[in-house]
Amino acid sequence: MSVSYRQPGVVLTDRRFTVPLDHADPNGETIELYAREAVASDKADKDLPWLLYLQGGPGGKANRFVGRPAWFGRALEEYRVLLLDQRGTGASTPANRQTLPLRGGPAEQADYLAHFRADAIVRDCEAIRPRVTGGAPWTVLGQSFGGFCTVSYLSLAPEGVRTALITGGLPSLDAHADDVYRAAYPRIERKVVAHYARYPQDVERARRIADHLLTHDVVLPNGYRLTVEAFQSLGIMLGGGEGSHQLHFLLEDAFVRTPNGHQLSDAFQEQVQGLLSYASRPLYALVHEAIYGQDARPTAWSAERVRAEFPRFDAAKALAGDDPLLFTGETIHPWMYDCDPALRPLRETAELLAARTDWTPLYDPARLAANEVPAAAAVYHDDMYVDTAHALTTARAIRGLRTWVTDEFEHDGVRTGGPRVLDRLLALARDEA
Repeated sequence: MSVSYRQPGVVLTDRRFTVPLDHADPNGETIELYAREAVASDKADKDLPWLLYLQGGPGGKANRFVGRPAWFGRALEEYRVLLLDQRGTGASTPANRQTLPLRGGPAEQADYLAHFRADAIVRDCEAIRPRVTGGAPWTVLGQSFGGFCTVSYLSLAPEGVRTALITGGLPSLDAHADDVYRAAYPRIERKVVAHYARYPQDVERARRIADHLLTHDVVLPNGYRLTVEAFQSLGIMLGGGEGSHQLHFLLEDAFVRTPNGHQLSDAFQEQVQGLLSYASRPLYALVHEAIYGQDARPTAWSAERVRAEFPRFDAAKALAGDDPLLFTGETIHPWMYDCDPALRPLRETAELLAARTDWTPLYDPARLAANEVPAAAAVYHDDMYVDTAHALTTARAIRGLRTWVTDEFEHDGVRTGGPRVLDRLLALARDEA
């Protein structure tokens, strides 16, 4: 039963759908999807085209907007918008340490999670589209991993897409995870160097925190074990428009003087545990490297293996000399399953996914080369999360795709840029720019 309600300027309706877990077995097990329909209050009775928004991740639920911020307000000027919680996220049959044991042991859990990649998400969208639009194609807006899903959509079911709009999410069509991370670590280092150039005082602050973590066993209030590697992973913040500033403010209040000497402050620990915990998005950790699996090669903890090729990220070596501590970025490592209480019960499941050798292709280069769907993509110059060279190679492989390469925004430009990013993409797709 659908339930409608209002926020300022918006009418929202909760929608729920039942889809197969495995679309190759339509009569088998099912899962539930949740989506929030949104329409401008003054257009609620109008027959409008649909825009499907695919959130970044993997493992990220759709935005819970209040009012009409950023791109959302621009979209509501001419569309009904469907904000989909992709399978396993938000209110869509969640997959986490509490629910996955219902599947059985680690092997059964890993088999279940193998159905949570872009191809399955596209099949979900196609299964619900007739029930939402009456069968009409919709405009798809994909942010980050949502962009990866949009490229899969153009590969698997382009007939369902009226217009494809991608922000910070053009994937390599054929790169293995190792290729992705070999391109990523130098990019991450550039972001860290730029941060220290902006905030030179943070060089010593970061070294001091790292030294404390190398010589003390720190457990955060939620049970997260804060190691130096975990601290370094806060560099993921540097991929956002305000991330460098937020990291600076986090570091400046790290220590407080106590009767037992200087300790990491409660305020610092509280912020850090919120930033590092995967309790609200465990799928991000569980299937992150699987989104790059497209053949018989296992991902095999790619980010961890490739990191060894970049010794400048070794905290102990940096502290033994005068080098600044390098933060890391969007990478998933096996030690996270030891540190994070939300991931600890899923360690064996994650190991099985990392060893899996039956991944199937997510993209169809031949179909993309013959693409007829109007498409446009924002490519953020030196995006920390998605390699620009990989993105532009893919852009050239999709017939008719128009790109907007910009250094005005970071990876979260569709959020921080207000209506401008969506405006630009629509203009490009419509040949108005």
